[in-house]
Amino acid sequence: MDDDRRHRFEAVYAQTYEPILGYALRRCDSPEDAADAVAETFAIAWRHVDALPPHAEARLWLYGIARNVLANQRRGQVRRWSRSVELNTDIADLYSHSPEGSVELGAIAQAFKELHEDDRELLSLVAWEGLDHAQLAKVLDCSRNAVRIRLHRARKRLSKALAGAGVSVNRLPVESRSTTTG
Repeated sequence: MDDDRRHRFEAVYAQTYEPILGYALRRCDSPEDAADAVAETFAIAWRHVDALPPHAEARLWLYGIARNVLANQRRGQVRRWSRSVELNTDIADLYSHSPEGSVELGAIAQAFKELHEDDRELLSLVAWEGLDHAQLAKVLDCSRNAVRIRLHRARKRLSKALAGAGVSVNRLPVESRSTTTG
């Protein structure tokens, strides 16, 4: 590998390591799993350094790679993870003696967990990563219009799940109800 490509990769790595690590940490059960996903993401990027997009688009490209790495990781852990979530929910129900706000947060978390994985991922990319429609389109490798439709539907399903859990959507912060047109 020539020095220019190596230096370019090193610069992208330095600029994107923390956002990619944060992305992985928010989606993994443990820091170790996140570290594995990040390592695999950058290993793939290293092998495909010639495909590395310029400037800020590199971060979005890496989110796409990380998303695929995490999906592969998840497929191997689905059974263990679902049992763990059920156990954690049962334990929380047994031992929670919290005020109404905490109960509502628990209901929100449970409604979110019950969404389809694709909806959770899309809503997480907006809420946690702060991506707009154009950026989401790059990460998900689809059109902005498809992102707008998917996001609208995911938000509707979340609102329905929240209503089913007895959570008033009108009481949530305005940011969580906004419709980004980005």
